Amino acid sequence: MQSWSSPVVPELVGGPPALRLYDTSARQVLPVAPGPVATMYVCGITPYDATHLGHAATYVTFDLINRLLRDAGHDVHYVQNVTDVDDPLFERAERDGVDWRDLGARETALFRDDMTGLRVLPPAQYVGAIESVDEVVEMVGSLLATGAAYIVDDAEYPDVYHRIDATEQFGYESGYDRPAMEQFFAERGGDPDRPGKRDRLDALLWRARRDGEPSWPAPFGAGRPGWHVECSAIALNRLGVGFDIQGGGTDLIFPHHEYSAAHGEALTGARRFARHYVHAGMVGLDGEKMSKSLGNLVFVHKLRESGVDPGAVRLALATEHYRADRMWTDAVLTEGVHRLGRWRAAVARGTGPAAAPVIDRVRAHLADDLDTPRALAAVDGWVADAALGLGNDSAAAQDMATAVDALLGVDLR
Repeated sequence: MQSWSSPVVPELVGGPPALRLYDTSARQVLPVAPGPVATMYVCGITPYDATHLGHAATYVTFDLINRLLRDAGHDVHYVQNVTDVDDPLFERAERDGVDWRDLGARETALFRDDMTGLRVLPPAQYVGAIESVDEVVEMVGSLLATGAAYIVDDAEYPDVYHRIDATEQFGYESGYDRPAMEQFFAERGGDPDRPGKRDRLDALLWRARRDGEPSWPAPFGAGRPGWHVECSAIALNRLGVGFDIQGGGTDLIFPHHEYSAAHGEALTGARRFARHYVHAGMVGLDGEKMSKSLGNLVFVHKLRESGVDPGAVRLALATEHYRADRMWTDAVLTEGVHRLGRWRAAVARGTGPAAAPVIDRVRAHLADDLDTPRALAAVDGWVADAALGLGNDSAAAQDMATAVDALLGVDLR
């Protein structure tokens, strides 16, 4: 699948501090220690609607990580999927009277445009579920062969399920107890009451063909991929087991990331699917959860169409820590717009205090589990001093603009 165009990322002088990120499975901030090539998988969209601010918050978060890894001298092998075969897509297409393939293609194209506008660095490999079906078939076949999966005893719909006891460590990524798992499993796409399952928490690997649904041939019966195994197969086949960062929003901690890890670990015998599990908080609107069911989503393309600079959106999202659940309000956006204006005005003056110490502080704050509030405050301080006419370093403005571009993804020119 086609990715989107990449902005040019300037190179900065000097050496940044080592990146540390909160690992969900360890429940603490730990160093990220990749080799020369840093590997990262971030779960993509199900393209049945436009990119909203919850999506933007997640992908901007991992864009910051991507930029910090590059600033530290790593090449970054970044992979993202598109779940272009799934029930929500079929349901929306039926509601709107369109072909589900056309709906998926249209919303994926809009997502690419939004990511381009937000200056999010594209993945090296952008992979749709449809194009990965053969990989899923192979993986499910292997899991069946080892006994980690089974076919339910249902003559009409012989679905394939993963056994949660196929790995001893199941549950380590989320740390949830059994009642919490059952609650989230039922709320987030699971089917605990499916007859024929050996455990209520066993997850669907392969959905046998139903009338009116797309299907693909497989040795264990025609059907289509389950949600979790799609990401597991795509990540394993491009990054290998034990890649550096598995990312997404906190709503993916369980069941999606727990199961995608379990599938990969059962297949390979590895103890950990990824070395770091990193999750961004949820974005609400004016005191309420932002969701499709409530109809209160704020769409990125609508903001862009109304004339809002995407740089202001990035700055507004960065005012609170990435792991925090936060609210989007008119005041938050207004402050992002004003901050962008102040920063651009300061850079346009052409001189100011020396930028190097401030850039060092920005790097240090971002390396400390993406502490964007303190990083923004550091730039705010330089901007305030420049506005007062303090300092006459002729290179300072250019240096600050370059650093903000490279590290925060915001163009000040």
